[in-house]
Amino acid sequence: MNAKPVSASRTMMTDLVLPSDANVYGTIFGGKVMAYVDKIASITAMRHCRMPVVTASTDSFNFLAPIHVGEAISVEAFVAWTHNTSMEIFCRIECEDLMTGQRKETGTSYLTFVALGSDGKPALVPPVEPETDEEKWHFETASLRRKQRLAARQDHRQQRQTRQSET
Repeated sequence: MNAKPVSASRTMMTDLVLPSDANVYGTIFGGKVMAYVDKIASITAMRHCRMPVVTASTDSFNFLAPIHVGEAISVEAFVAWTHNTSMEIFCRIECEDLMTGQRKETGTSYLTFVALGSDGKPALVPPVEPETDEEKWHFETASLRRKQRLAARQDHRQQRQTRQSET
C-alpha cells in the first residue's frame, strides 16, 4: 500500500459562533467544540483511507482559550500517523476576531480512528507521509502517544475487571 502525503487529507472548517452555541459566559460550549473536532477528524480519516471510520479514542483535548460569540471558530485536522488499521489525527482549534482579523490558538486534540472494511471489521490503512516540519514532529512523537494510549486502555480494563469481581 502506497503512503499518502498529509496534504491529501488535511481538512479545515470554519463557522461563526452564535448565541445558541454559547454558555452563560458568552463563550462556545466545550461540547460543541468537541463535536466539531470529532466531525472534522472523521472527514480527515476518511479522506486518508477512503473507507468508513469510527472514533476509537480521544487522547487529549486541551482548551487553551475561550471562543466568544461573534468570533469565527476554525478547526484544522491532519493525519499525524498510521498503524495497521488505525489513524492518529491531530486537530488545532483557532478563533478569529472578524472585526480585527486577530487569530489565536484556542485548543488542540489528538484522536484515533479505525478504518472499517466492507465487512464492518478493521481494515488496513495506507501509511502517511509527513511533509512539513510540524507534520514530521507529530509523526515522530506518535509512537510514544500510542504507548500511552495502550497503557491507559490496559489500566482501564484492569480497573473494570476489579470492580466487576468485587460485585
